[in-house]
This record gives sequence, structure tokens and C-alpha cells, in this order.
Amino acid sequence: MNVKLTDILDHIDPADCDYQEWINVGMALKHEGYSCTDWENWSRRDARRFHSGECQNKWNTFGGSASPVTAGTIVQMAKDRGFEFKRPAPLAYDWNDVITAEEEMLSAPLTGEGIPVKEPAVWNPAEQIITYLETLFDKDDHVGYVTETWEKQSDDGTVKHLPNRGSYDRTAGELIKELRKCGGDIGAVLGDYKKEAGAWIRFNPLDGKGVKDENVSDYRYALVESDSMALEEQNALIRDLELPVAMLVYTGGKSLHAIVHIDAPDLNEYHKRVDYLFGVCRKNGLYVDKSCRNPSRLSRLPGIERGERKQFIVDSHIGKQSWQEWYDYIAAINDDLPDTVCLADVWQHMPKLAPPLIDGVLRQGHKLLVAGPSKAGKSFALISLCIAIAEGEKWLGFNCAQGKVLYVNLELDGASCMHRFKDVYDALGYKVDNFDKIDILNLRGHSAPMDKLAPKLIHRAKKRGYIAIIFDPIYKILTGDENSAEHMSKFCNYFDSVCNELGCAVIYCHHHSKGLQGAKRSMDRASGSGVFARDPDALLDFAELEITDSLKKQEENKLTCRICREWICRFDGDSDLSQDDMQSASVMTEKAREILSLKSYKLMIEEIDRAKHGMSGRTAWRVEGTLREFPKFEPINLWFDYPIHRIDDTGALKDLGFEGAQPKTTAKGSPWGKNFDKRKSNEQRQEDRKKSVETAFSVIAENGQCSISDLAEYMGVSEKTVLNRISEHGGFWKEGKNVGIKAC
Repeated sequence: MNVKLTDILDHIDPADCDYQEWINVGMALKHEGYSCTDWENWSRRDARRFHSGECQNKWNTFGGSASPVTAGTIVQMAKDRGFEFKRPAPLAYDWNDVITAEEEMLSAPLTGEGIPVKEPAVWNPAEQIITYLETLFDKDDHVGYVTETWEKQSDDGTVKHLPNRGSYDRTAGELIKELRKCGGDIGAVLGDYKKEAGAWIRFNPLDGKGVKDENVSDYRYALVESDSMALEEQNALIRDLELPVAMLVYTGGKSLHAIVHIDAPDLNEYHKRVDYLFGVCRKNGLYVDKSCRNPSRLSRLPGIERGERKQFIVDSHIGKQSWQEWYDYIAAINDDLPDTVCLADVWQHMPKLAPPLIDGVLRQGHKLLVAGPSKAGKSFALISLCIAIAEGEKWLGFNCAQGKVLYVNLELDGASCMHRFKDVYDALGYKVDNFDKIDILNLRGHSAPMDKLAPKLIHRAKKRGYIAIIFDPIYKILTGDENSAEHMSKFCNYFDSVCNELGCAVIYCHHHSKGLQGAKRSMDRASGSGVFARDPDALLDFAELEITDSLKKQEENKLTCRICREWICRFDGDSDLSQDDMQSASVMTEKAREILSLKSYKLMIEEIDRAKHGMSGRTAWRVEGTLREFPKFEPINLWFDYPIHRIDDTGALKDLGFEGAQPKTTAKGSPWGKNFDKRKSNEQRQEDRKKSVETAFSVIAENGQCSISDLAEYMGVSEKTVLNRISEHGGFWKEGKNVGIKAC
């Protein structure tokens, strides 16, 4: 069965398409080898929007997409509009035959049984209208209805009867009262109508001042209408979907009008709910007329004759009884959870683990958080990671898998970001063999919350083959309150969607909270909710070390010795330098003075001064890991020597502490902290206890409070001790088993 796309387009009305759908048709036709004339011929059917030459202009811009629009898009558009594809007879394919996208899509026809729509056995127009009004309106609601029409002649000579503005000055109670007394003459109440046109009513109450959206006084209902399938199938689908239908009316034409509960508090929420409603309908094969979106829309009035047919009530109060009940029902059946897996089924053949992206730290397809304070060089560390992945090199001493990586730059302007990459490449000394594996997405000035960014990024990155995507930093794309566990759980779920959809690792950067960090565990230093540290598969935390004066002098001494040795060896390779000589800056400087010419000596001193000046801006850092998939590694000590971090392979930083950290034990085994506490006054010890409570509370509190038991567990003391310290502090409230900071 060889079905042409142009034949399928016969079942898609261009006037019923939005702009993007129109563009998609053109792109699909070009991709499948059709001509621009085919697109133009189809587009001409929408005489109102068709402009000569516009198709050709757009056609010339199509092509080159990594994710082209194909025939399947047109096939799906036709199916969405109710067209049924009959299953073709089995084909005898040759070994070299190719199954086209069209044939593949046509192999799954749309099927379903319908429910007949029957006219009422007794025709009572007034009672039909009264039932409609009593069902949808309160007696004091103003009702808008139309019985008068005007005629419009189309290009093919046919005449359409279109509704006028109509009436809106009477209430439902007034209309019902008059209809009960009219003796069947509804024209005496509503005005006479033309049988060839029928009559209309607005299904939402009005304010009595007009018939526009702003005149709607209560956003109770929406109209679901679809004339792209048989009436019986419309009837069945509306019921199968359990739509909260207050009133179902036959229009006397090709469709049913379902007046559906929306119950929205305002126009903005009304549109959101209608879009959701239409989306569910469309996904389930009920293609809804998009022009039904506004709340002041006209619907067909029952109890009216239209040509040779009648407009009548088919049913009422079907499906769910309210919007919320239906919404919850849809949410429950749209369960996208994966199937359960029985352990016995996989025991002998365990699934393969994802290969490591960073050996000993992170697997491919998993999430990594890099946290640290300002000026830790986190961005430079992540740029180094991009380069390590692209080049297959080490990062912080860990081997990296080689592949393509996307760096999402949210903070720097584009030029500065590019220069940083070049500076880091130069400082690392790597050959730029694989910089084509690094893509950079500069979003400064274009960033959006993660709920908006994630789907766009997934669409952009599909088929690009990234094994990692790096976001730097995430505060630019946060959604909600970073201190709320609920908000941050939802936020982190967007990273999961990126991982799952693209099959790549997601790495993101976040800052430390304010205040001293040394007393906190590494996983509790990131700002905001504890979800940040507990959600990713790996956390690397950067904490600054306090460089002592003695270490500064020691590093300057080593620097001076190294430079002196290089200059001496350059001019006197056979110079007799002992190990002791090479450890003393003064000795090496004096040796250099004896060996070098005065000019060379001065140049050497200038180099030493420059190096010392550069060293003055050098900072020291300790990286600790919290890992889910790998055993914990020993902390890594680093020098941040702008613009890269260098591992301290001499052990110079091993014994350094950082701000707020507990003192270490001396070489003789005497705890500094213990001796130090002996010299503290009672006031100092009391202040320490207050700070310890504040620090612990700042780490584990959620929504301004935490439990006493959680505080005790974190501080490593009993609950009684916690209560004593809270009482001593004076700044906390206690209610039951919870505590919180008192309002100022």
C-alpha cells in the first residue's frame, strides 16, 4: 500500500492549523521529497491566510536540522483530526525493501465503537431550554443568547448564517418564568429564529453589560466540540474520558457540544484549565476545535430546529462531577511509573552498570553537584572538567571518559566564557585535539526557570551525543524557594528528566550558605534545602583552607629555590649543588650571585618577584566527596593557581584546617581543642554552645523549623542536652517535638 502524503493532507484543513503546524507540514513534505507546489496547493485551501510566494520563501529555509520533521508528523496530524487509517493487507517485502515512515504509521489504525445519538421521543422545545438553563445557571445569572443572524456569501456561492451579538439583559430566572408561561411559543420569549440557521446560547453567565470575555461573571464551563469524527464516536469518547459534562447537546449538524465543568477562579486559570482539557482530549483522539477556547463562546441552544434536524439535549451530568475530581482522575490514570522488577528475574543476569564518567566519582547518566563558596574557582573547575572529558584526560586526579560535553553558561557574557576556556586549555598544557567535542550554550540574558528550560534543552540536545551537560551556576535557573524541600525536590526532578531523556550525566554548580562552614559536614554546606546535597549521585564540596604564615614562607622558599636552580643549571650545568643547598632560598640566591652575570642575576630576581606576586593571590582548597555509587575517597588538597586547580602532591596542605573547623590532634597526641577549651572563659564556652545550636539548625531546618531529635542526631548529643542548649540560647521557640527561631 503506497499512500501519498498529499492524499493524507486531504484530511487536514489548513484553516484548522496553527502557524507551527502549517510550518511542520511544509518541512515534512520537503524532507520526504515532495515539492513546494504540493505545499502551496494544500495551503491555498485557507484563502483567508494564504499569500502567494510565502510558501516558497519559507521552503528555502528548510533543511539541515538534526531532528527533521518527517512524514509521521503529517500522519499524526490527520489521526488527531479523526481520520481512520485502515490496516493494509500484508505486504510481501523483498530483502532490500525499505519500510517507509508512512507505511509504519499506517499499520496501527484508530478503532473504537460508538454510542448512538437519539432524538427525544417527545419534542418539547420550551422544556429543553428550561432544563438547560436550570442545569447551567443560577436564577440571578444573566444569560446571553442569539436568535438573529446575518448572511455571508462565500467564494463558492454558498450562504452562511452567522449569529449577531444577541441579548444579554435577562436572568435565567426571568427566562425560565416566561418560558413556563409561553405555551410552547418560545419565539415570544427569545425572539423568532430562522430554521435554516438555528439559535445559540452562551454557556457562562454574564454581567449584563456585554458579551465579551471581560463580561463573563463566572468561569464555570468550557465547550468541547469536535466535528472530525462520527457523532457516535464523539459520544463514546466524551464518556470514555469521564469528562465532567454538565450538559451534552446535539447541534443539529456534525457535532456534539459538551459543556464541561471548569470552575476556574479567574480568566488566566480558565485558559490554563481549558488548555489542559483540550490536550487530554487531543491525546485521546478527540480533536477539539481550538476556537472554543474563550469563555464567552456561543454554543448551540437545545429546543431549536435547525434545517431538517433538531438541536436537543443528549444527556446531562455525565462523567465526573467537578473539574477537580476529573483532574485527579486523569492524573491517576496517566501513571508513567516504570514496571516493577522481580529480583529473581535478574539475579543470574544482573543489568550492566552505567560506565563511569569520572572514575570513582560519577557514572554516565547520573548527577553531580559541585558546591563551594564564592571565589573557589568552581566555574574554572567545571571548565577543566569539560576539557578533561573532551580530551579524555584526568580531572582532580580522576580519570574521565572521553566524549562530547555541553557547557550551559548562565552567568558570563559569551566572549568572557570563550576566553576562559582558552585560558584553562593553555594553563593545563593540553593539545587542543578535541575541542570540537565541547559545545557551549551561552544563556546570559536568555536564561529561564528550569521548568521552562529543561524541555527546550532536551529538544536542542537530542541526537547530539552528549555524555555530560554542565550547568553553571544553578541559582540562575532555580524554580521556587531554595529553602523549601518541596520546591527543590521538584527542581531537581528536572535534572532527572534531562538525564533520562538524553542519557547523559548532569553536572551542576551551587554556592555555600552564609556563615562559618567548618563545623558542618561537607554535604550540609550547600545553600538552601538539604535536598541539594541528598538528591545528586555525587557531591564534591570545595572548602577553603587557612594558609598559615609559616606555609607561605615555606612555599616562597621552595619557589625561590626552584627558580634559582633553573637559572644556575642553565649557565652552569655541572654546578655542585647539594640537597641541603637546594632547600635554602638564601643559599641558592647566593650561589646564583656567584655563578651568574650581573645582568642574568637581575633578570632572575625579577622572575622571582613576579612569581611571588602571583603566589600572593593563590588560595588553598580541600575537596571532599559524598558518593552514592563509589566508596568514599580521601580528601583532595588543591592549590587554586588561577585559572586552574593543581593537586598538592607535596603534602604541604595536609595539616591545614579551614574556617570554623575543629582543631586537629597534635603529633604528640594532645588534642588542641581540649587544651584550648581549658583556656576559654565560661562566657566563651556559652557562646560556642549557642553557635553550635545555630549552625546545626541552619543545616537541617525545613520551612523554619526542625525536630529536637534531628538536632540531637546532628550535634551528636542527647535530646535533653539539646533542650538545655535551646533554653540557654533564648532565641528559639519550642512546640511539641519541634523547635524554630523566634520572630524578631
